[in-house]
Amino acid sequence: MKAEAQLLVKGGRVVDPASGLDQVADLLISEGKIERISEPGSELRAERVIPAQGKLVVPGLIDIHTHLREPGREDEETILSGSQAAVAGGFTAVACMANTQPPIDSQEGVRFVLERGREAFCRIYPIAAVTKGLRGEELTEVADLVRAGAVALSDDGNPVSSSQLMRRALEYSKAFGVSIISHCEDRDLSSGGVINESFTSTLLGLGGIPSLSEEVMVARDIQLAQFTGGRLHLAHLSTAGSLELVREAKGKGVRVTAEVTPHHLILSDEQIRASFDPNLKVNPPLREREDVDALREGLADGTIDCIVTDHAPHSSEEKDVEFDAAPFGIIGLETSLGLILTELYHKGLLDLKPIISLMSTNPARILGLPGGDLRPGGPADVTIIDLEKEWEVEPARFKSKSRNTPFGGWRLKGKAVVTIVGGRIVYQEGV
Repeated sequence: MKAEAQLLVKGGRVVDPASGLDQVADLLISEGKIERISEPGSELRAERVIPAQGKLVVPGLIDIHTHLREPGREDEETILSGSQAAVAGGFTAVACMANTQPPIDSQEGVRFVLERGREAFCRIYPIAAVTKGLRGEELTEVADLVRAGAVALSDDGNPVSSSQLMRRALEYSKAFGVSIISHCEDRDLSSGGVINESFTSTLLGLGGIPSLSEEVMVARDIQLAQFTGGRLHLAHLSTAGSLELVREAKGKGVRVTAEVTPHHLILSDEQIRASFDPNLKVNPPLREREDVDALREGLADGTIDCIVTDHAPHSSEEKDVEFDAAPFGIIGLETSLGLILTELYHKGLLDLKPIISLMSTNPARILGLPGGDLRPGGPADVTIIDLEKEWEVEPARFKSKSRNTPFGGWRLKGKAVVTIVGGRIVYQEGV
């Protein structure tokens, strides 16, 4: 699809945290770029007009933590199907992790993702592996991967257990200006665990994963980042202890950023006790309610930098088994925005500007990606949101190839109704 020569988004509430803009305005897009933002009722004209009265107009949402499964598990997701799910959820760009089959640990792997991404509905950015084969034994060729187009490095799904390898990776991150995204887990402490180690795990007779397994690695990686001056990004924080470590590190000026998922902000291990749903099995696991409350505080005070989905597709055959045997992972591209608006914005816990910063402006900044703002001359990546739209999560209607969500049947309030990438409308509700 080609971009419209000109597109006018008319009369919406334009919120751009990067510029501080929050007002009703008309937004003119020309040749795939933001041309102008003007007072409503201006004389702006365009070939196509999108009425946005009563809607929110924001920089396109950006998700810097997804698993698109291609190459290797195209039955669960492909780059194309993942991009369809992304734009249906309001995302104009996603960064995909390296734990494919084979892993993205070479220039050829990075180029493969970029080539497939040219046919996608949103912008696709590859994250390459820190270690060859994700085995944690030997560093990848960082310079080659960055040159090929990798926007960050991560062994996500696996921790980099060797402190020496993580130190070297962080030194490279400083030299090449990319972040190392750390999956913080001490496998000696988490071995055999399937849910959070707590009263619930004891009651259900399931192996527990203690908070300590995450926190000792968060502490180690922060120390290494402080020593090397490298760029550390902590994936899917889940505990109050991890949050406090990040807060202290930022106070010391350590170059560390952190993310959190909607499921860790909303669900706790109590839900597992109530339903025993394998779709609640994630890594890191759902923690206790005190951790959920602490993570929400971390959003409000700026300790946490962004919200990500950790979109992890699995086939129904894999998930429809006993809890112990099911793989870890939840999909989230099509539910993330609705969950955050329903559970945080509409309940008065977080305002719109911080939410847009967490889901667009900050992710762009962390990985150095285009977008994240509505500045004239910048890419016309725009999400239009109906804050009042009430809808039901129906997994059978997902654009994603997979259905592994615990949110099926939930009633949500707030939804992306139009998604624009590079000046072309790639998703429109009801069309």
